[in-house]
Amino acid sequence: MTTDKLTRLYDFTGQTVVITGGAGVLGGEIACALAGCGAQLAILDQRLEPGEALLKRMGEHAINTHLFAVDVLNTDSLRRVASEVLARFGKVDCLLNAAGGNKPQATTSPDLKFFDLPTEALRAVFDLNLLGTILPCQVFGKIMAERGGGIILNISSMNAFRPLTRIPAYSAAKAGVSNFTQWLAVHMAQEYSPHIRVNAIAPGFFLTDQNRFLLQDRETGEWTARGKSILAHTPMGRLGNPDDLLGAVLWLLSPASAFVTGTVVPIDGGFSAFSGV
Repeated sequence: MTTDKLTRLYDFTGQTVVITGGAGVLGGEIACALAGCGAQLAILDQRLEPGEALLKRMGEHAINTHLFAVDVLNTDSLRRVASEVLARFGKVDCLLNAAGGNKPQATTSPDLKFFDLPTEALRAVFDLNLLGTILPCQVFGKIMAERGGGIILNISSMNAFRPLTRIPAYSAAKAGVSNFTQWLAVHMAQEYSPHIRVNAIAPGFFLTDQNRFLLQDRETGEWTARGKSILAHTPMGRLGNPDDLLGAVLWLLSPASAFVTGTVVPIDGGFSAFSGV
């Protein structure tokens, strides 16, 4: 394969990519990269204000990017936005499910034991991460099935491989995302088209707004005991930066991975490979 052909594999000009949670830290970084590669972007999020800042960051590349307000846990909301996306862009080539997160109320602590975690908080975390992945796949996956092609990329977590202390609902939900990714890959290929691929990435520890104060002291910015433990168990000795996801994401969304489906790719600095000794 020539260098020129390899380069063209990562040219997303004319491709429409839908990103749920697209105004978040990780989703936003991926959106900027895809915009720079020429993609037409539908940024879906509950709140559009962070998306406006994202458009400014994209600069001239924002010309083919549009923001849509959506509730990923509401099928009617997703269907409405899907119709708007099709009206604006005419098709959907890729779906990236980046909506997700944890809640302090679903996190154990010295003051909040596992036995006392509120049902509502557990359900909210589980629904956001698992149903918030499944429902967009139903709506946008149907569009791909009718067209006979497309790519779905979910965001799982290293918690799905090795559940972490304190976050039972988030870990369980992400394990569900990984399992669902494999199930959907087989289902779409066998029932609809082998040209529909479904994969996931499993980020390790990235400093985001949701986990910042679990890993860093709110007042001093120093690493907490948990943060220090994570660094000690990460062979590369650092947390991930959002742009560390880009190589794997672009690969999985491009023709370069045309024979890859049903995989969950760790992006964790070696955390999952390290036994601790």
